[in-house]
Amino acid sequence: MENHVSYQALSSLLPKYPKTAGALFQTYNDLKLAQQWTDLEVIDLTSCSRGVLKGRRPQTDNVLHVIPCSLAESLSTSWIRAAFKELGEPSQIYLGINAEDSSIVYYKISPGIVKPPL
Repeated sequence: MENHVSYQALSSLLPKYPKTAGALFQTYNDLKLAQQWTDLEVIDLTSCSRGVLKGRRPQTDNVLHVIPCSLAESLSTSWIRAAFKELGEPSQIYLGINAEDSSIVYYKISPGIVKPPL
């Protein structure tokens, strides 16, 4: 992992949160290299003991937050509320759920009850 081109951008948080290092590494590389997000930053989300990715999809101006996690992790509503609070109450966050086969599924989470678009 240390020899990978993306390691330098993640090097401050990978040793700090070793339990979530794999999910952070996978999600960062997916967003940066495969999905080609721009202005991608790594943020220390201390309330959830992990790194968060902040950036923009190609050809958009909206700043999005992605919280990498493992499929095997248990998440709670209090954990999600703490993430929203520490990130400054964005209108939405995405959970980047990593499976053992390296696939990632992104789930959009909004605070409160949100009516789906028609």
